[in-house]
This record gives sequence, C-alpha cells and structure tokens, in this order.
Amino acid sequence: MGSMDSGKENQVRINVESNYGCGSYLQKFRLYETRANFYMIGRDKNRTCWKVLKINRLEQSELSIVEDSTTYSEIECCDLLKRIHEGNKSTGGLKFVTSCYGIVGFIKFLGPYYMVLITKRRKIGMICGHAVYSIAKSEMILIPNSTVESNMAYSKNENRYKKLLRTMDLTRDFFFSYSYHVMLSLQKNLSNRGTGLILYETMFVWNEFLTRGIRQHLKNSIWTVALVYGFFKQVKLSVSGRDFNLILIARRSRHYAGTRYLKRGVNEKGRVANDVETEQIVFEDVPEGCPMQISSVVQHRGSIPLFWSQETSRLNIKPNIILSKKDHKYEATKLHFENLVKRYGNPIIILNLIKTREKKPRESILRTEFANAIETINRDTAHENRLKFLHWDLSKYSRNKATSVLAYLVKVAANALDLTGFFYCQLLSSSSNNCDGDCADSDLCDMITGADCLKVKDSINDKVDVDGSHFSKPTMFQKGVLRTNCIDCLDRTNVAQYVYGLVALGHQLHALGYIDVPTINLDTPLADDLMKTYEAMGDTLALQYGGSAAHNKIFSEIRGQWKAATQSQELFRTLQRYYSNAYMDAEKQDAINVFLGHFQPQQGKPPLWEMDSDQHYDVGKRGSDFAEENARSIIKRSLSDGNILCDNNSDIDDADVIQPLPPGSNVGLSESTPEISTCDSDISYSRFTPSMSRTRLFPDMQSEHHVDNDSICVERGDSFHCSNFLDVDWLSSSGNSCEEDTYERSLLIGSPSAGLSSGEIKTEPCSADESGSSLKGKEPATEASSFSGECSSNDVSGFSERFVYWVTHGDMLFP
Repeated sequence: MGSMDSGKENQVRINVESNYGCGSYLQKFRLYETRANFYMIGRDKNRTCWKVLKINRLEQSELSIVEDSTTYSEIECCDLLKRIHEGNKSTGGLKFVTSCYGIVGFIKFLGPYYMVLITKRRKIGMICGHAVYSIAKSEMILIPNSTVESNMAYSKNENRYKKLLRTMDLTRDFFFSYSYHVMLSLQKNLSNRGTGLILYETMFVWNEFLTRGIRQHLKNSIWTVALVYGFFKQVKLSVSGRDFNLILIARRSRHYAGTRYLKRGVNEKGRVANDVETEQIVFEDVPEGCPMQISSVVQHRGSIPLFWSQETSRLNIKPNIILSKKDHKYEATKLHFENLVKRYGNPIIILNLIKTREKKPRESILRTEFANAIETINRDTAHENRLKFLHWDLSKYSRNKATSVLAYLVKVAANALDLTGFFYCQLLSSSSNNCDGDCADSDLCDMITGADCLKVKDSINDKVDVDGSHFSKPTMFQKGVLRTNCIDCLDRTNVAQYVYGLVALGHQLHALGYIDVPTINLDTPLADDLMKTYEAMGDTLALQYGGSAAHNKIFSEIRGQWKAATQSQELFRTLQRYYSNAYMDAEKQDAINVFLGHFQPQQGKPPLWEMDSDQHYDVGKRGSDFAEENARSIIKRSLSDGNILCDNNSDIDDADVIQPLPPGSNVGLSESTPEISTCDSDISYSRFTPSMSRTRLFPDMQSEHHVDNDSICVERGDSFHCSNFLDVDWLSSSGNSCEEDTYERSLLIGSPSAGLSSGEIKTEPCSADESGSSLKGKEPATEASSFSGECSSNDVSGFSERFVYWVTHGDMLFP
C-alpha cells in the first residue's frame, strides 16, 4: 500500500491501463499458424476491438514479435486472415491452432523459445464488477516450425527442463484479472495511477520474468496476463438476516520464493521467505446499478527476518535451527522493515508467536536474536516510527482452552487494528447488463453510464440514496500493518490471522451499517464461517510452502472435534510434510527458480540439477547423519538472491539470475558454504504430496471437463468444508502445541543483551499451574515487571502478567 494513505482522499478512482486504440481489454484470443509465422488475434469482450500480433517461426533461438498498430473491426480482421491464407497457400496456408485467454509468457531453455498460453479459465470472483479468474488449462507451444528447429529442442537436458517447469501447476492457486489489478490491494487500486507495465514489476506478479521480453519490446501489456500466486476465495455470508460478500486474498511474494527448508529467514536485500500479503475485502450484496459500500484490511506474514536455516534429511524429522551471526548490525532485517514501511506506512506491528522455553533451545534462539534486532533498529528510529513488538508463545498458551487463547488474541488484534485502521469507501457506481463484469475503459468502468471511473466520495455533503435511506460517511484509510510470524508462518500464524480477520470484520460490517457494534463473538455462526475460509487459506499456503495442509489444533478444539478420531490423520499430515520437505522440495525449488527467472540455462554450462548450493550462510558441520546417507544431501540448499552470480547489466529487479558455474567451481559462493551435492535423478515429483497423481503445468488435450465457465464460483459459508486435524508437536516443528515437560529457562532471560526493546513486551507466566497443563515446577521470577496488574481472574490463569495487563490497557504495548 506504499504508504496506504497516498492519493487524494476527496476523490479516488481505480485506474487501469489503456495503451492501445481499444476502449477495453483484450480478453479472448485465437492463435493461427503459417509455416513462417504465428498470428495471435485478440479481441475485447464486446467484439468491438481486434488486434493482431505476429511471431516469427523461422528463428531457431531468437524471439521476434511484431504488433500490428492497426485496430480492426471483426469484418476487417476476417478479411486480413483470408489474405494471409491466400498468400501462404504454397506452404500450407493459414491454420487454426487454439483459442486462448492470454499469454502467460515466453521461455527459453537451451534451444528454442516456447509460448505459454491460458487455454481454459474459470471465473472465481468479482471485485467492483470486475471478474477474477483462475487457470483451468494451459499449454506450452514450441515457436519454431519443424523445418528450422534444432536437435537441441529434443535433447535430454532440454526435455528435463521442460519437465521441471511442468511441476509448476498453473491450474492451482494462480489467479488473474484483465481489468482489476489483483496484484494490488483495494486501497492501492483506488489511490494509485499505475499502468500495466509498472504493475508487472510488483512483488506479487509471478510471471514478471516470463513476460518481460514481450512487454519491453511492445511497450504494453495487453497480450499478457499478470499471474498472482497464493489464495483467492469469495463467499457470500450473512449477518442479522442480510447478505454480504467477503473476499479473502493471499498474495505470495516472488522475491526469495521457495519451499520450507530451502528458503528461510531473510536475504541480503531484506526479502523474507514465505512473504504473504493477506487482504480481506467486504462489500454489500446490492443489486446491480446501486451505489455500494466496500471495505478492506491488509495483514502480513513472513519468515523471521534473520539469517537462519534448517537442514533436513531422511533421518531427522525435526532439524535444528542454525542461526548465522553474519549480520551483526541487522542491516538485512532493517531493510525488510523499511520495505514494509514503504508498502504499508507506519506503524509496523510485529506479533511473534514462536516458543519461549524449550528443553532443547530451537525456536527460542531466534526469539532472543529477533528481540535484539528490533531493539537495535529502534535505537536509531524516531520514537513515533519505532517497530511495535510483542512476543507471545502461542504453542505454550494453547494448552489452555482454545477459546481462551482466541479471546486474548482478539485483544491483541483489536489494539493493532486501532493503530492501523482499515480501508472504507462508498462507490458511486452502477452496473451494465451487457458488461458481464469484464469491461473496462481507461479506469474501472461505471457499468451503467459508461463513465471513465468508479468514484469514491469523501465529502460530508455528498449523500446517496440506498433503499430509501441516506448516508454519507468519510473515506477511511489503513496506515501501517500487523506482521505475524511463527517459525514456518503457517499454522500458528494462520490462527492469529483468522482472529485479526474476525476483529476487522466486525469493524468492517459496522462501517457498512450491518451491525450496531463493531464486534463479532467467537461463538457465532459468522465467526465459524470466517474460520472455515481462513482454514482453507491456511491449508493452501501450507501446501505451497510446507508440502502438507496446515495443522489446525485450535480450530479443531473450537469445533469440539473428537481428538482420537483425527489424531491419525494429523499424524499423516505431519509425515506428509516431512516427506515433501525431504524428498520433493529440491525439485520444486528448481522449478520455482526456472519459472521466476532466478536461473536461466545456458548451453555449455552445467544444468541446474548439477550445481552446488549457493546458500549464503554456514549451515554447520555435517554430522553422522550425512555419512549414513551416502555422503549426499537429500535437500539442495536455498538459492539466495544475495549470493547469485549475474551480469552487471542485468535488468532483473530483486530477482537476480543464477548463472551456471563450471564443475567444481565455487566462485561467488560464501566461504562458509559447504559443498552439498544434489540428487540428479530424472524422477519428476508431484507438486505437493506423494499420494496424489502428478499434475502437469501444461497437460495434454483432455476431455472438456474444464469448460470456460463465466459463472462465478462463490460458496455460501454454510456449504464450505475444511478438514481439521490435531497437531502432533513431537513430529512437527511448526505445530500449535507445546512441550510436555518442564520448560527450560529461555535464552532471552539469560542473555545479557536481552533487555526490553522500546517497542517490545516479553511475556512470562503468572503461575506454573496452567489450566489443563501438566507442567511441573514454577517459572523463575527473575524479571522485574514494568507493569502493574494481577493474574487472579480464572479466565486469565496461565497468561503472563504483562500480557494480561496489556490486553486491558492496550496502549502500553506500543510506547
């Protein structure tokens, strides 16, 4: 949101790109071929604008594209195709290849170029009358014709690169829109005037590299679609007998992207692993043609911004956490938070959910270092802009009743929301019956009148009649963001994000006039409906990063699910994550690096699967486990942006290219980086789990069970289903449960540098006798409390005195 209050508050409009002669976007395409060229014919939704793109097929290894500057009518375009056919009859004429819905991009491995197309789409949502789609089917088409293509097109390594790319399944979790900038938040869309070319450079467009060549050559983006990776779900919910629409979007960053054990912590540019922006949009369910109120709130999750890693193997299901001491001044950590400020503005509120005390220090090592980093950064930061920091061991306190844990998270969320606010506006808009949610002019269209934009009024004098009533509310903006993390930023983080979403939903519905007070009780059907949606998001993000669905112990307990009945399923889910991490993540990481352009193959250079690790920090000496694994690491180490070799004139932004190194060379690698060999098997693993059949990125033509359906896939909350399993903490390093035995003293307590940072509260238990806990002994009372208050109430038993005080006096957390 790049200071989320940017733009004029008295009038805001959603802007889109119009850099060609049509009055709306190209959305449907037909691909034709002659011996010498491909011809891509694109048209808009209303069949009023036709454009032609010509792609040379006689080049073996170069991409030659020409755009016809003429804007044709349908009849003129048909005449043009007839003339092309007549002029090429001697070589076979003009042949139809396929219909499609946009270009994903162009890619080259060792030989020719390939074109990636969306051949089937599915409508999954509507935002302000603008359709959002997922990909139902895609194809990769070889560009050179059979008479000019080289043998390289069928070489072993070329085929392996193609097979590697196919493990990136575009039909799962990618989404796009022609006329709405789905890579941006609603507030950004209503505040900024970015064009399509600029928008592709944002951190959430995953095919930026694949489309870079055609965009830079044509100076427009009308032929390509911008793919966002993460989660999108639109549901219709109700409260007090009134329906409203809720959209939950998770946008995964393409920077430092990868799998759980191969991408940890931060890189030198301040980019963190598992960086996900979550947006919750709420708007009225009103008839087309009526003004509409809409609201959104954004929160963030991301790996702990330190240099740390975990090494996994076949023999260690819960690997140690290795903390690097290379960044003594926390420069990378500082860069990360500066980036958050640019995106969201101040304040930045950090909720750190990792463990405080462990028999064997693992998470607590990072807890100490994270606190030191925040303290160091805050020393050089103006008081009003300091990071607001809260440690809270969710695993430990989840031993209490889940309802009690959620109730206290509600207080955390409420105080954070008070600081950041949320976005709300009134749209003076109406719908067009023939627009079908897919039309757009230079701005988001006014669907009935055909005006240039959707306007947001922020004037107390502007009144709009809705169902006979008058209202006039000022536009509100979100300033700052809540950043939540645990170790993996999956399971515990998703619980906290759900609670924040629930608190925000209460304020959003209150602003929209649906409820009288801005709160929603945890035991209401609406809270349960929202929980199901966040569970679905949590499972999707966990599959993408961790290889299994999320652990949902707290959600299971809230619903009263029988623990014994789900224990074995939860165990399987944990084993599934382990299997994915140990056996599949290396190839998944390679596929991501090729797709994002972090690695670009070159002839005469070692292929990606033969390269050594280029991780930028020391992973420690190999133990006996490695000797028992035939001296070969099961997991290739992370490919760090901070240690990638590239040409000085590279134009890649925050996604540098890994150039292949000569065999045995370690030029450009960290001196502390051990040599770790990788498995060079030709086996291509499935995307997520060993039990599912392999899904291809560009599947062969199949029966038409994925039709291009313009009917929107919106589920009512009561029909949404998600499984919930118990957490098995002794097998999972990212679960919600806590240690069974007595907690050892945290390194944070014993460290001489572990003083309170200016924006931090450390939490200590009031009593070792926690509700429902089997903990023995008492916690050492070595810290002098800086707050008053007692833990005498039954409903706060087991929570730290400081935490209890803070949830009662929320302003004390953030001085």
